[in-house]
Amino acid sequence: MVADIFGYNAVQVGLPMQDFLRGNRMPHRLHCSSTRPSDVLCDPEELPFASQSLDLVVLPHVLEFASHPHQLLREVERVLVPEGSVVIAGFNPYSLWGLRRSFSGNLGNLPWQGQYFSVPRLKDWLTLLSFETHAGAFGCYAPPVSSEAWLRRWSFMDAAGDRWWHFAGGAYILQAVKRVRGMRLIMPDWRTQTRPKKAMAPVSRRGETSKGQ
Repeated sequence: MVADIFGYNAVQVGLPMQDFLRGNRMPHRLHCSSTRPSDVLCDPEELPFASQSLDLVVLPHVLEFASHPHQLLREVERVLVPEGSVVIAGFNPYSLWGLRRSFSGNLGNLPWQGQYFSVPRLKDWLTLLSFETHAGAFGCYAPPVSSEAWLRRWSFMDAAGDRWWHFAGGAYILQAVKRVRGMRLIMPDWRTQTRPKKAMAPVSRRGETSKGQ
């Protein structure tokens, strides 16, 4: 998905140990996170980039574990140029992964902590920030097990998931584009405006003047 997004500056926020920008061809690619290793150490909810300076922002499973996910999205909208893209990877609450998280009571190790946001809810948030959804995909249909033997046994679910229950994938990827509506300045039409009429000065007649004399 990121290979087809063009521009000059791309930033990945979070998960610095994984390079999700390796398929992108922009000349400047950075990784920023609150932990090392990272090119830029920062709070993801306060991105240290100028407004309208980035062409691509990638959020790999960042919103689920952010203290203020709305603020994070507002920061992404701020730093993106018009027509810039954001690619978001998240966990689907309406899946076997979401069911496993509900059983854990939002406790335990990653990825069972944090909040899982559904795709419709995420689209609503993006729409409020003037983003337009372009592409998306679901994946990880098998139950969340750590045993390799059980993963092989459940592999048929991944093979059939896209066809039969594509909306129930444990994870999703969503791409949205920042839209900026054009502003049209309406100027007054000076040619059709009514000009103020000149006041007419009283003029006495010649006959009336002679009689008065």
